[in-house]
Amino acid sequence: MSTFYHGLALDFSMSAYLLLLPLISYIFWLFSGKKIVELKWLTIYNKVLIIIFSILSVVNFNIYREWGTKVNAKAIGFAISTPNEAMASSASSPVALSISLLALLIIISLFLQKKVILRTLEFNRTPMWLRVIAVIFMVFINFLIIRGGLKGSPITQSMAYFSKEQVLNNAAVNTEWNLLRSVLSSRMTKSNPYHYMSKADAERLVKHLYTSSKDTTINILKIKRPNVVIVIIESFTANLTQTLGAEKDITPNFDSLMHQGVLFSRIYSTGDRTDKGLVGTLAGFPTLASGSIVKWPEKMERIPMIAQPLAHAGYSTSFYYGGESEFDNYKAFILSHKVARLVDRNDIKTGKETSWGHFDEDVFAKQNHDLTREKQPFFSALLTLTNHEPYGLPGGYYFGKSDNVAKFKSTAHYTDSCINVYLNNAKKQSWYKNTLFVFIADHGHKMPKNIHEIYVPERYHIPLLLYGDVIKKEFRGRRFNNVGSQVDVVATILGQLNIDAKAFRWSKNLFNPSLPSFAFFSWDNGMGFIDNQQCVTFDNVGKTNLYNSDEKNQQGTQTRLANAKAYLQTIYQQFIEL
Repeated sequence: MSTFYHGLALDFSMSAYLLLLPLISYIFWLFSGKKIVELKWLTIYNKVLIIIFSILSVVNFNIYREWGTKVNAKAIGFAISTPNEAMASSASSPVALSISLLALLIIISLFLQKKVILRTLEFNRTPMWLRVIAVIFMVFINFLIIRGGLKGSPITQSMAYFSKEQVLNNAAVNTEWNLLRSVLSSRMTKSNPYHYMSKADAERLVKHLYTSSKDTTINILKIKRPNVVIVIIESFTANLTQTLGAEKDITPNFDSLMHQGVLFSRIYSTGDRTDKGLVGTLAGFPTLASGSIVKWPEKMERIPMIAQPLAHAGYSTSFYYGGESEFDNYKAFILSHKVARLVDRNDIKTGKETSWGHFDEDVFAKQNHDLTREKQPFFSALLTLTNHEPYGLPGGYYFGKSDNVAKFKSTAHYTDSCINVYLNNAKKQSWYKNTLFVFIADHGHKMPKNIHEIYVPERYHIPLLLYGDVIKKEFRGRRFNNVGSQVDVVATILGQLNIDAKAFRWSKNLFNPSLPSFAFFSWDNGMGFIDNQQCVTFDNVGKTNLYNSDEKNQQGTQTRLANAKAYLQTIYQQFIEL
């Protein structure tokens, strides 16, 4: 029954889309001067919609039974382009049941529309100013319903997600809304815009990047099955730290932690947005340049996420975020991948809030409190948000707030202090001594230095720190300087736990010294490739190199450019085929 309740927002939104044409018609007749208007067209409009939506509902039942996804643009295209194959695929569908349901939906709906829908409109004489106010009010309300309310983020499929059982989440998503979203987005899933070479050549180059002379790993942990806590820090660029960015006093606590844990000093985020960093860190899935897989929940469900193998290994799983988890389909991503408990803005009742949600201190405190009752071993991820525009704080600004740079440094300093308090409180808990903490940023940032353009690698430079008593003493304070990517976190952690990571094709074990050291990153229609020797970035629109750390090395430039192109072409092709 909960599917009906949680699906209401999308149901209302789709209804508001359908009301656009009647609303425009009503506004026209309101100002036409007529007193009585016949609405024969509205009856026809409703009957057409009833038939179309009833057919879609029945088709959706059968497509979900066969494919495990709701009806989408791919299914419609399949039926139009290859009708014979589509009919063959549906041969096993329960024909009698489908026809009966279709007839029942149409009959009931036609009966209701006959009893409920008006046949005529009658207008009374009203002042022009009152009609104008009425129109503004109706348009605003309709837009508000389409958007999903006044929340910070517009409506997405995630609004309907509420369960760890994926079939219930899919049932709650409005079928027609989902289809409309799929059709509007289908352009990006039809063909690969990043085709530079033959598929075989691209896959050969990519395969070489992940070929190891020896399948081995440096084992840094004292125990086989530690708890794992991943903290993904909003906009925590390497340039905020003194250790990696030579900035003093912004992150004193994190700088101290860097000398006590295992630091990877040359890690690069896969993209420039939180949604890309979240998927990159937890799913080991790279960015798609101009697209993001979170916009396609049906594809996102098919990529693996670290919680899945950990849950299979007996781990309890949870995710914490102080904002609205529906934003950018975070909730759909989390709940479709074996995360048993999702805690977001609505579950944290104490503390002040920014426009984005709860301050970091409250989210850290909530996770710390909950983990004391969590069954071990557990996996828990936390995404911070305070270090995000508009850079609001619950107290004073350490560096003032004369401009955005000062505010950014102040919110980063605040988050740094929250991490310190969080760890000090965690040390008092019994689970602390068995826990591996992983700290990483979701993406880099142009501030605080304010000098790095979107195509410069420093814009993507982020810290990756492994910390905790579970790390062997001889590795505490150790620094690894080989280049790596945010997407490598999954394989690196699973490697330490001796859990198979082959499902995570794009993630490599940073503790395997025989694997090539490199990172790929991308932004809107641009990409970069960096290894221990050189970095090259490329603009796909202008077809030109934007940045080259070693312009004299022409052969190296061409090699790295070919690797970047092969990487983006291959990952986008996988996205299309999901």
